[in-house]
Amino acid sequence: MEYTKVTCTLSSDNELARELLIAELGNSGFESFTETEEAVEAYIPSGDFSPELLDSENLQRNEFFSFRFTVETIADQNWNEVWEQNYFEPLLIEEQCMIRAPFHNIYPSALFEIIINPRMAFGTGNHETTHLMIKAMLEIDMKGLSVLDMGCGSGILSILASIKEASEITAIDIDEWSTNNTLENAALNNINNILVRLGDASLLKGQQFDLILANIQRNILLQDMPAYARVLNPGGILLMSGFYQADLETIEGKAISLGLKMTRTYERSDWCAVRYCS
Repeated sequence: MEYTKVTCTLSSDNELARELLIAELGNSGFESFTETEEAVEAYIPSGDFSPELLDSENLQRNEFFSFRFTVETIADQNWNEVWEQNYFEPLLIEEQCMIRAPFHNIYPSALFEIIINPRMAFGTGNHETTHLMIKAMLEIDMKGLSVLDMGCGSGILSILASIKEASEITAIDIDEWSTNNTLENAALNNINNILVRLGDASLLKGQQFDLILANIQRNILLQDMPAYARVLNPGGILLMSGFYQADLETIEGKAISLGLKMTRTYERSDWCAVRYCS
């Protein structure tokens, strides 16, 4: 699958402006972001991109930032090599979970170790939301649980669930790159209890899960939360991230309407994760 990269150069470049720009681009459907000293780079599947996405009032008439941009198409490539060249370092989360690439030779030992071949910077643990999801997962006893990983990306959360002795995991993503990457990474970690499916929440009919993981942008979460609530077993856990702390009130309002009860929130660099029970 081809991706479109939009490089945004802010007229007044500061941390707050970048955070707000990324939030608005995420709401417009962009899936992944990298930041350089000069710009914010946003990625979206080319089939989902149109110039109109960048013409919305929230982007072009925002009082907190203005920007100019360039657009280019990024063909499929060896993202493992790309990240190796850009010094993707081993990452230790909460002193318990080590995330590394196959090309890393020196890294600290940890209770849990996950090997990831990265593609498009998805699911390496470096983004705040993945970090938050893993932190929350480390607190949950998963032995024997049935798990759903929505928007599985690299499969990193599914792999951790398996390592933590979940009985079966269903990993779903709308992006074929991501489902292929999940299969690759499951094999790298000698995991054989992850069912990988290409699609969206419409695949969930007739299924039930003890634990649902969803690290997806806010609008998709709000759209799919009713489906999650329907397939969550009584007493089950819904763990979500992919949104800012400022969005928590909106997420909470939707959760209350679905009968979900908040049990904990997690925060990191203005990003948020939340844990609900049924």
